[in-house]
Amino acid sequence: MTNMLQKIAGMAGMTDQVIATDFLISTKTAVRNLTFALTESVTPDVREVLQKQLTYAMEAHEKISQYMMEKGYYNPSDIEEQLEVDLKASKAALKLAK
Repeated sequence: MTNMLQKIAGMAGMTDQVIATDFLISTKTAVRNLTFALTESVTPDVREVLQKQLTYAMEAHEKISQYMMEKGYYNPSDIEEQLEVDLKASKAALKLAK
């Protein structure tokens, strides 16, 4: 049922990309926030917990990035290719808005 609704809405190929992109952005935010919290913490126990969480977040970022690169959703080393991906996503979003 969900797949059919996605096709009708014109989102069949975009849903996975949108979810992955949102997850990547969230993970980047977590890395940044954990790093900030780590530099502000003063107790060894808190630092240890934050360091573990930072490691997990960086590992998640790596896995999500690799997944997105394999799917062609994310091209951090090729700005021209990334621009094409972004333009395609923008056009799809504009179509949905109409």
